[in-house]
Amino acid sequence: MKKSTLFDIISPVMIGPSSSHTAGAVRLGLLARNIYKTTPDKVVFKLYNSYAHTGKGHGTEKGLLAGILGLSVADRQIKDIFNSDIAKDVDYSFEYSDNFKMHPNAVDMTLYSNDGRKMFISGESIGAGEIAIRKIDDFTVKLTGKFNTVLIVHKDMPGMISQVTSLMQYHNINIASLFCDRSAKGREASMALCIDGELNSEIINTLEEIPEVYFVSYVEKLEN
Repeated sequence: MKKSTLFDIISPVMIGPSSSHTAGAVRLGLLARNIYKTTPDKVVFKLYNSYAHTGKGHGTEKGLLAGILGLSVADRQIKDIFNSDIAKDVDYSFEYSDNFKMHPNAVDMTLYSNDGRKMFISGESIGAGEIAIRKIDDFTVKLTGKFNTVLIVHKDMPGMISQVTSLMQYHNINIASLFCDRSAKGREASMALCIDGELNSEIINTLEEIPEVYFVSYVEKLEN
């Protein structure tokens, strides 16, 4: 049986009214921003189920946008984010849908930049401010924002996971969790390595130099 923590009981310090619909929404937006690396020029939010039906009253839309713009869960600007100066430079919109296959508090975020860069990120708010990113573009992942994470897209081939984990071991970096996915055998695959500690640019450069590695991104954990 899982032992409850103080965080589970009292939830995070936040701008209310709901930990899952408000604080969780902010953290989903923040983690999506960390994955995208910058504030997008345009973002489309698609809210599902409970998020779609009760999110407006609970500030879900405000929380998602505030997170994308880099605000923390305790920032008082969230309450009036739609009228804030920092929101004026972002083209944002909201869509709503029911899908019984999705989590009750699920959201898809499609982020765009003016130079044509586009990224799809899907996540859910689990409760008490806890979140999980479940999909980035075509790949299934599991990012909670609790760990620094290395995202790698590579060719699906024998030995790739061993090369990456051996490099982590060589630099004395402990892997907290490893999540792998692939589009098809021998095609593109992905790894999400949640780690204890941090990565320096030298390690990231070494990862990028591994043959048949297409993309490496270092996603910093969220502040509590």
